[in-house]
Amino acid sequence: MVKDMLKPSPEDEKRKHKLKRLVQTPNSFFMDVRCLDCFTITTVFSHAQTVVYCNNCSTMLCTPTGGQARLSEGCSYRKKTS
Repeated sequence: MVKDMLKPSPEDEKRKHKLKRLVQTPNSFFMDVRCLDCFTITTVFSHAQTVVYCNNCSTMLCTPTGGQARLSEGCSYRKKTS
């Protein structure tokens, strides 16, 4: 099977390391997280290294892991666009 190196498929580009892609892009992003209790929206970094709490009700929204932050049970999120 012949592969076109100048026009790789989006699936192949997503699997590559962030520095070895045709156009270098980061894996991290900012996201809007909605609190389960009071429904306020808080902006959180996807690879947050500290525990993030809700500003209104002090509910824990996400916890850090080795890579991406883990959202609490029941919290919903959406990626922020620039």
